[in-house]
Amino acid sequence: MAYDRLDQAVVALFPQYSRSRLQTWIKSGELVIDGQPGKSKDKVMGGELVEIDATLESITDEAEDIPLEIIFEDESVLVVNKRAGLVVHPGAGNRQGTMLNALLHHLPVLSEIPRAGIVHRLDKNTTGLMVVAKTLVSQNSLVAQLQLHTVKRLYEAIVYGTPPHHGSVSAAVGRDPGHRTRMVVRDDGKAATTHYRILRSFSCHSHMEFSLETGRTHQIRVHMQHLGFPLVGDVAYGGQFRQPKVRDELLSSDLKSFPRQALHAKELSFRHPVTNMMTEFKAPLPNDISTLLSTLYAAEDEQ
Repeated sequence: MAYDRLDQAVVALFPQYSRSRLQTWIKSGELVIDGQPGKSKDKVMGGELVEIDATLESITDEAEDIPLEIIFEDESVLVVNKRAGLVVHPGAGNRQGTMLNALLHHLPVLSEIPRAGIVHRLDKNTTGLMVVAKTLVSQNSLVAQLQLHTVKRLYEAIVYGTPPHHGSVSAAVGRDPGHRTRMVVRDDGKAATTHYRILRSFSCHSHMEFSLETGRTHQIRVHMQHLGFPLVGDVAYGGQFRQPKVRDELLSSDLKSFPRQALHAKELSFRHPVTNMMTEFKAPLPNDISTLLSTLYAAEDEQ
């Protein structure tokens, strides 16, 4: 007879909780079997009584009436098109005005879900699509999909220079020891892979599309800097203003005044946590990137 490990058995019994959370409760003694604490690797035969006596911490952050562009919502998930300038999660010295605060106002029950259902992030000045879990079951499913790299994300950006037409970057990303708010390619970092292709080349710039196998902090921005083609507007990673070869005053002005990294999460697909159907969402380019692209096209056509 094949026996299951205790942690494997309880994952099947309690799908609303993540494996790591259940393992933590086993280790702390908050999850017991037949009234006795156990270990994750203990074998179970079936028929044992499993009990959990644990408290899920509620989020104490303040709910705030902050506008959100919600493009889809059902009983399990909601999908948001995040605007530029909106921080996703509160941090040190930044406890208010975030997407988490906005979500708590939109749906107060999210205070009972870890991180208010947020399962992945976008940088403050990156726009585009994010999925938020509304239940523990949905959160567990989405986190598992992210860990298996089955959540598909497509991004668009405008970069300086002309990379190869298509390719991939596999370079580990870790914290920059000299600048703790930035990331850098380093051998001891976390594995990161970015695939890219050029949508349109201009004389000094490229309109590009990216897909991610991993979701490291600042991944696209770091990888493009590593290749020598930083994102327009990304002053943290070498994307400060560069005078274009094309002599066009409007283009120079638009590049110089571009207020953020020109990066947008345009497509998002995942398996719905309840229906198990592949679900796909798209968000058009925001006005600032669309305007810059129009200026690039116009400057190119005048040559």
